[in-house]
Amino acid sequence: MTTEPETTRVSAQIEGGARPGPDGRLRCPWGTTPEDYAAYHDTEWGRPVHGDDALFERLCLEGFQSGLSWLTILRKREAFRAAFADFHIPAVARFTEEDERRLLADSGIVRNRAKIGAALANARVAAEWAPGELDRLVWSYAPDPASRRAHRTTAEVPGSTPESTALAKQLKKRGFRFVGPTTAYALMQACGLVDDHLADCWCSPQQPAGGAPVSGR
Repeated sequence: MTTEPETTRVSAQIEGGARPGPDGRLRCPWGTTPEDYAAYHDTEWGRPVHGDDALFERLCLEGFQSGLSWLTILRKREAFRAAFADFHIPAVARFTEEDERRLLADSGIVRNRAKIGAALANARVAAEWAPGELDRLVWSYAPDPASRRAHRTTAEVPGSTPESTALAKQLKKRGFRFVGPTTAYALMQACGLVDDHLADCWCSPQQPAGGAPVSGR
């Protein structure tokens, strides 16, 4: 059995409760600095994302992040988009062995043969699905928002859940590679299936100014 690589997830990188950022707003501790993290925390993480290509991009990036800092991926994201045809599923599905060699030589991305191979294989699987099918599959595992627990510290945020375990199992059953319960839960956090902003964070749904949804990129 292939086990999921050890990961360093965004929500667990800095322990503790919400902390004030440079502007004085309380944020999840990982989202205060540097600016790359703060912008991602404030405008993307935990906000709903829809669309096959957008979800495919985030699934790929979560896979590439395994074992690395998310900051590394954030700072390489535009290079990833350029290298992977903006994560347009049909385009990536048509990548050849020559494209794979090009990716392995691209210093702007994470040059890991297994991760690159999984991204290409997953694109070929998803390209056979009906439009919107990846979106529907992923979002079918979103838990009821009413069941959300307001976490006070990052130590309370889970690394995986029954829903993420079930999502990973279904994706693997459908032919996806390099996705386990932890990667699936990170995807759920990143794409707003769950909102793990800490209770005191200004982006939390519990706060008056928090929780405004966004879609796509």
